[in-house]
Amino acid sequence: MSKREPYSDDGYLHPFLGLLLAGSVYAGRRLIASFQRNGQDRINPEISSILTRWLRPRLGQLHHHKPVPLRFPNFYYEKRSRSNNPKISLVTPSLNQGRFLAAACESVLSQNYPALEYIVRDGKSSDESHTILRRFEDRITAIRIAEDSGQAHALNLGFSESTGDIMGWLNADDILLPGSLDYVADFFSRRRDVDLIYGHRVLIDECGREIGRWILPPFDDDILRWADYVPQETMFWRRSLWEKAGGALDERFAYALDWELLLRFMRHGARFRRVSRFLGGFRVHALQKTQAHASTSGAAEIGLILEKLHGRKVSLDEVSSRTKLYFARSTMYDALYRLGVLRA
Repeated sequence: MSKREPYSDDGYLHPFLGLLLAGSVYAGRRLIASFQRNGQDRINPEISSILTRWLRPRLGQLHHHKPVPLRFPNFYYEKRSRSNNPKISLVTPSLNQGRFLAAACESVLSQNYPALEYIVRDGKSSDESHTILRRFEDRITAIRIAEDSGQAHALNLGFSESTGDIMGWLNADDILLPGSLDYVADFFSRRRDVDLIYGHRVLIDECGREIGRWILPPFDDDILRWADYVPQETMFWRRSLWEKAGGALDERFAYALDWELLLRFMRHGARFRRVSRFLGGFRVHALQKTQAHASTSGAAEIGLILEKLHGRKVSLDEVSSRTKLYFARSTMYDALYRLGVLRA
């Protein structure tokens, strides 16, 4: 089991308690399913509805509820005082994302982080992207408009001219949440033993309204070998790790490029932490790559990664079996969050 950090940073539960609660969630779901298969006369329909709502996994689902305004508590806006602010290099790759690009850029720049290096790479968009970028040219460190061979290539070009001690990327249709850069800087300054962090995920719609939240259990290296549940828009890492792992994304991947990078980081001894904080907003929309290519090129890339990891072809049924306890743990953490026991 991976080392865990204090509750205030990781929302950590004692391993025995976590396993017990996760087992209870899994057993509860099995019991409800059994009742529903055999007729609901064995359980009150109203109780069944309540239990199903609370025990239903939300991880992996892109719509949880009707759109509501995106709001966060006041402590998300609090600044942490430091004598030195580590430089954070953030890259945004974009191609014809003009509809969302302004929101992405503003979400980064409005943080007013004093040691930010922000690089935007646009692959010669044919929409309004260039007009939008001109509005930010005095605030963005570098705007590069040039053809590239895909997202991984654009990111590699951006990272190749970056100099920050902490690195990350934000896709042009996603957003950073208030206070994220300050939180990331503070965490890495305090925790020299951690190489990469990521947080819980907020789901937003095309208009920037909240439609759900993923509450993630603490990092589990075994799970990462079967599935990637690390929200990319919340992920930041140290440059020393990036350089140790080759200093580039694998440009053969267009869909699972972040998973491949995470696995490579892990092979180089990276120490991961899931922090108890929402750091980014993942936008759900019709032309989103995650949905558009999930069953085609995405499935093929995932299959290749799994085959390389395990030395054989891996079925979806096996992946589901290997990750079912993690799903139960995520349901447990989600329930604790909604009850106000777990703060994020």
